[in-house]
Amino acid sequence: MNPIQKFRDGLRNLVVSALEKSRAEDLIVFDTLPEFVIEVPRDEGHGDFASNVAMLMARQARMAPRKIAEIISEQIDRTQMLELDKIEVAGAGFINFFLNQAWLYSVPGMVLEMGDRYGCGPKQNQKVQVEFVSANPTGNLHMGNARGGAIGDTLANALTYAGYDVEREFYINDSGNQIDIFAQSLEARYLQLMGAKIEFPENGYAGQDVVDTVKNIIRDYKDSLLGMSSAELQDFVVNYALKEKIQYIKNTLSNFGINYDVWFNEKTLHESGQVNAVIEYLKDKGYIYEEEGAMWFKSTLFGDEKDEVVIRANGMPTYFAADIAYHLNKFERGFDRVINVWGADHHGHVGRMKGAIQALGYDANRLDILLMQLVRLYRGGVIVRMSKRTGTTVSLDELVEEVGKDAARFFFVMRSPDSQMDFDLDLAKEKSQENPVYYVQYAHARIQSIFRQAKAAGVEIKSPGEVDFSIMGAEELELLRKIADFPEEIAITARMMAPHRIAHYVLELAGLFHSFYNHQRVLNENKALQDARLILMETTLITIKNALGILGVSAPDQM
Repeated sequence: MNPIQKFRDGLRNLVVSALEKSRAEDLIVFDTLPEFVIEVPRDEGHGDFASNVAMLMARQARMAPRKIAEIISEQIDRTQMLELDKIEVAGAGFINFFLNQAWLYSVPGMVLEMGDRYGCGPKQNQKVQVEFVSANPTGNLHMGNARGGAIGDTLANALTYAGYDVEREFYINDSGNQIDIFAQSLEARYLQLMGAKIEFPENGYAGQDVVDTVKNIIRDYKDSLLGMSSAELQDFVVNYALKEKIQYIKNTLSNFGINYDVWFNEKTLHESGQVNAVIEYLKDKGYIYEEEGAMWFKSTLFGDEKDEVVIRANGMPTYFAADIAYHLNKFERGFDRVINVWGADHHGHVGRMKGAIQALGYDANRLDILLMQLVRLYRGGVIVRMSKRTGTTVSLDELVEEVGKDAARFFFVMRSPDSQMDFDLDLAKEKSQENPVYYVQYAHARIQSIFRQAKAAGVEIKSPGEVDFSIMGAEELELLRKIADFPEEIAITARMMAPHRIAHYVLELAGLFHSFYNHQRVLNENKALQDARLILMETTLITIKNALGILGVSAPDQM
């Protein structure tokens, strides 16, 4: 249930009825109703809701928009919505609707009835896949992977709340040139640690994690691999390492609160012939041509700056070829909408990927790509680039170990994905109201302490139907109004793919609660007011917990 949607629908019905009545009385002449909106204005002075219907009808009705707005407002039957306080015509012809505070009195009952489902929208009958992180299994997860994980998982949670059938997927890049280099790096380290004097590949993976993996191989197999050919040894060590790395990725992301429905191996696309099949299909459709021994996709037909190689002159498919086959596979699995969370460095890949989707016969708008900017870690006002443990980049494991899952996830989602993010390690660990995640969690814990005090004092918490909410003042109503916005905020988050909105929302809600808490007493001598405030606290508690749940952040009872 969505309180905002309820009144939006009600006002729409009133406007439509007023228009039909105006047409019947020859006050406004029109053939069809326009696709007008009833929206919440940014400026509170413009009412609780506003409509642009008069502006959209002006040409058809051959009448000034303001005059149309005045007629509509006069024809609206206000007895059909008792919460409607007044209607104003503003500017060139906007219709502003002002509700009396009584509309908020139904919100607590709605929140308490739905509980942990408060915020959920109606079933959308759409199957959505969110693919995120999808890191190469050749090293540790870094800050970009961490931010992508928090953003992707939060978005998937918001989409689920909004009524979509959501599936999370991790694409394992276990094929191609980077895996060949990984195999060569592992082989070289194994032989070196076994005493051989050989050169390490110039472009090899030189991190400590590769050394650690090879030490595990030696622990398990000692020198028994030395009799293998180079090809056999590379195949053996890379398969061992991939199993280890994928398990590490699964464990690390699980500790970060992320659990996938599907782990998809790129290798299967090649082994099953899907990559070659999709290239042949596009070739038959005229989207592939040969030049200088290579096969090219005509991505310029879809607005790209240049065509893209899909099969190299040596006969090997490119990553783009595998990506085309992978996305065809996604749509063939029945997803109505596919969302990828990518780093901003993949910006140039977006147009050609959408072009490939269109070339395959699908609506390119069914593919959404959310690009995210880089993360900079700060400690003591100084950028942190290196891990204390390994001397390389700081890993997700180390970040969670230092600041905790809750702070890490909240901080990563606080900023819009398209903005570069500065992550302050000192602030993330601070137990003060300057720390945003602590500030929100503290609000939840404070409310729980109120209920513990109420229980200790033997105070009975009544049901919403037994409480007089008209006794509440401006601060309580402002808090209740914010709670009423929650389902709408989730719907907007899902529609705009903007997970940071949930973090902003719960910060604002916590701020309103803390302000109320610092100025008012919930447990007091006025029993009627106490009853109303206790119900308000219960609705606030549920809403904060649900919002934190979408963010993948815990809601502690004590701090």
